[in-house]
Amino acid sequence: MHRLYVVVTFSYASGPLGLNCPLDWDTRMKIALDAAKGLAYLHEDSQPSVIHRDFKASNILLENNFNAKVADFGLAKQAPEGRGNHLSTRVMGTFGYVAPEYAMTGHLLVKSDVYSYGVVLLELLTGRKPVDMSQPSGQENLVTWTRPVLRDKDRLDELVDSRLEGKYPKEDFARVCTIAAACVAPEASQRPTMGEVVQSLKMVQRVVEYQEPVLNASNKARPNRRQSSATMESEVSSSMFSSGPYSGLSAFDHENITRTNVFSEDLHEGR
Repeated sequence: MHRLYVVVTFSYASGPLGLNCPLDWDTRMKIALDAAKGLAYLHEDSQPSVIHRDFKASNILLENNFNAKVADFGLAKQAPEGRGNHLSTRVMGTFGYVAPEYAMTGHLLVKSDVYSYGVVLLELLTGRKPVDMSQPSGQENLVTWTRPVLRDKDRLDELVDSRLEGKYPKEDFARVCTIAAACVAPEASQRPTMGEVVQSLKMVQRVVEYQEPVLNASNKARPNRRQSSATMESEVSSSMFSSGPYSGLSAFDHENITRTNVFSEDLHEGR
C-alpha cells in the first residue's frame, strides 16, 4: 500500500515502484474514480452516512496495481439526516482543502467533502499544490486561480501541467475540468453529489475505452460504443450541471480546445 501526495510529484510511503516512474492519464483517472467511489460509499451507502472531513491527496492510499483507497478517518463525523442539513463543529481539516462554508461558519456538510475532492481533482489536472506561495501573484491558491479559467473553454490550456508532454485526451481533460469546477463551486448547493461525480467520471473513461471500432467474425466493423457512451455522458452531465454557475460547462465545444502538455509525476520514496 502506498500513500499518494499530489503536488508536482507523487510520493509513496513504500513499495517497489521506485523513482521517476510517471503516471499516465489513464492511471490518474483510475485514481480519481476510485477515490470518488470511496467518498460516494461514505456519503450514500454507509449506514450511517459519514463525512470524511479531511479528504486530501495524502489520504488516498494506492495499492501496487494503483487501486486507490480513501484512508485516515480520524476526523470523520456521522452525517446528519437530510442532504441539506449540517453539523456545527470546530473547524478541522487541512488548509487548502477545507470548503468555504465550513471554514467560515463551522457548518459541516456532506458537500464539504465534495469540495475537498474537487481540490484533489484540480491537483491531478494541474500538478499544483492547493496552496503554493512560490507561484506568481494571484495563483497561490489553486481554487482561486483555476475557478475563472475553468469557466472559459478557450483558457483551459493554462491549467495543464507541461510535463505530460501532450499525452492526454484533450476532450477528456475538458470533461474532467467540468467535473472539478462543479465540485469546487462556492455554494454547497451547487456542487454535485459524489455519486454524480462517480457516474460522470465513468462516462469519461468509457468514451476512451470504446473509441476504436471492433471487427466481428465477418471482418465487418461493428459500430463502436463511443456515440452511445457520449449520449449517456450527456445525460449525466445535463443532470449534474443543469443549474448554477457552471451550468454552461457541459456544452463545451471540445474540438476547439487545443492539445497542450499536461501532467507528469515522479514517484519518490515516501515519508
